[in-house]
Amino acid sequence: MVNKIFFLCKQLTATAGLLFLSAVGFSQNTGQLKWQVSTQKINEKEFVITAKGTITDGWRVFTNDNTIDGLSKAAVLLTDSSIIKEGDAEVNGAVQNINDPLFTQKANIVENEVTISQKIKFTNVIPAILKLSLTYNFAKGSDQFYTEPGEKFETTIEGGVAVSENDNRIKIPTIDLKNPIANCGTVQSGKNLWEIFIIGFLGGLIALLTPCVFPMIPLTVSFFTKSAGNNRKKGIGNAMIYGGFIFLIYVLLSVPFYFLPKGNEEILNNISTNPWLNIFFFVIFIVFALSFFGLYEITLPSSIANKADSKSNTGTVMGIFFMALTLAIVSFSCTGPILGSLLVGALNGGAINLTAGLAGFGLALALPFALFALFPQLLSSLPKSGGWLSEVKVVLGFVELAMAMKFLSNADLTQHWGVVKREVFIACWVLCGLCVTLYLLNWPPFRRKYPVKFSKAKLFFACLFAATTIYLVPGVTNTRYSKLSLISGFPPPYCYSVYQQPYYCDEPLKDYNEALRIARQRNKPIMIDFTGWNCVNCRKMEENVWPNDKVKKLMGEYVLVSLYVDDRKKLPAHQQFTYTTSSGAKKEIITIGDKWATMQVENFGVTSQPYYVLLSPDEKLLNNPVAYEPDVKAYAAWLQCGLDAFSKTKQ
Repeated sequence: MVNKIFFLCKQLTATAGLLFLSAVGFSQNTGQLKWQVSTQKINEKEFVITAKGTITDGWRVFTNDNTIDGLSKAAVLLTDSSIIKEGDAEVNGAVQNINDPLFTQKANIVENEVTISQKIKFTNVIPAILKLSLTYNFAKGSDQFYTEPGEKFETTIEGGVAVSENDNRIKIPTIDLKNPIANCGTVQSGKNLWEIFIIGFLGGLIALLTPCVFPMIPLTVSFFTKSAGNNRKKGIGNAMIYGGFIFLIYVLLSVPFYFLPKGNEEILNNISTNPWLNIFFFVIFIVFALSFFGLYEITLPSSIANKADSKSNTGTVMGIFFMALTLAIVSFSCTGPILGSLLVGALNGGAINLTAGLAGFGLALALPFALFALFPQLLSSLPKSGGWLSEVKVVLGFVELAMAMKFLSNADLTQHWGVVKREVFIACWVLCGLCVTLYLLNWPPFRRKYPVKFSKAKLFFACLFAATTIYLVPGVTNTRYSKLSLISGFPPPYCYSVYQQPYYCDEPLKDYNEALRIARQRNKPIMIDFTGWNCVNCRKMEENVWPNDKVKKLMGEYVLVSLYVDDRKKLPAHQQFTYTTSSGAKKEIITIGDKWATMQVENFGVTSQPYYVLLSPDEKLLNNPVAYEPDVKAYAAWLQCGLDAFSKTKQ
């Protein structure tokens, strides 16, 4: 099936000549055009952006009035969505209509000098400096074509408002991590590595029960024990080595993440919370779910598996390694979604978290091969492969659909689309749980045509899914029963609701400067909550720890501000700026998340969330910051310590 898809893609690409040429020659401007960008004021709110370009001899730029299939238009891209573009960009110059040698048809082009202009209208504050990028198509002769994907520029605007000192303040010089007023609280790492390891291990156990892996256990163990003949120790040793290689292969998958570019410490968090990556995983999970339902089969290209398998018959240690690699490849259709979920879930804590998760996953897959090699008599106790594996695939398909909603929700939250509100998310989970229950019980509309055997295990899981579904149902209501504390962190926050006044919603401040102003006005300390829309542990704290009566009372003594480090909403143009980090790197502050993530790294050297900081109104650190702390008593004691330290500053 995959080969057919690849073939179809090739056919589509071949029929669209532009797409083929773009794939061959797609790159950024390599010096063929030099630009000067300026703005001209029309009235108080309207301006014209003009980019004048000098074109190197032999090159040509395509205008926007061509009718060539697939040729994108030149455009001016803006970083602030509140700025309205009036009409399309215009490409002007000494326009020529030629028989283009690249597309073998008539085309309007400009040579030597070109101008791209765009009318804009400001609906918000006009910035002193405007950030923009240009996209355009240019070519040379009959064999070179490039699409500039977004060459970046800055230009000044007449009468614009410069970024204020408060807006671009990232580093707070009064914060001294080594000398807080009170020495209480401990900096933690968010998720415990053992917790991530166990989650990965459980994911590996689930993968063992899939049709891609389970039948391989008795076959592989029998192969090692029989190939060793009377030398039982050799058979056990080979099986142990095989299991060790499985473990090693999955751990090695995390190694590239240790070599990501430096100078942007929150890059892993940005990867895991990237909306388009989450949309990609949403689509992937849907595709895998449909595969589990039997609509088609998904495998990696057979050539990859064949190459690995061809080297696995040598009988050497390397041969055993390639046997393990072959298993990892051929089981991809079942393990891929689980690994994808692990990847996105663990990355925001750093590469070490991903290593811990993959180590747990690899260990779970490796253990059965070593265990059954040591005790081969246990093989007879394994259930025979059969129809039950097909039923496991269908159940996993519905689980995949439920997990797909989590990735769609992640993207929706960071982009503020408002598509997957809390109740919509829970309703989808309820539907998936109901479908699994009906399928396991062989009820319409999932009644199979062949006789279905009911076992105790099947009835147990049917009851488990039924109970889970019943537990989730109140989550779609706006009542005190909608809390669903057992799944805290997975659905969207309470305030992200279809109801106008959600039952548990208590919106905090989301701007540090505003919180600082209020704190100084009321002479109260500040509690900074570095959080994220996609942060599971943040929701656990907000839904299980913060509502405690003692914690809630203590938090009421602070001015609470929640700073979302993964918020992709763009700042107003006049609040966007370039920040020089403590390491000397230049960083563009474009979104809300850029600003707060940079503030967390620059002041506290931490990228994980949740992360809690207590400051006095004059921005001095009251005590040691803490991360994820599910112990209510410990969290309350930390809050009380901050208040005691604040009392000392007042004295």
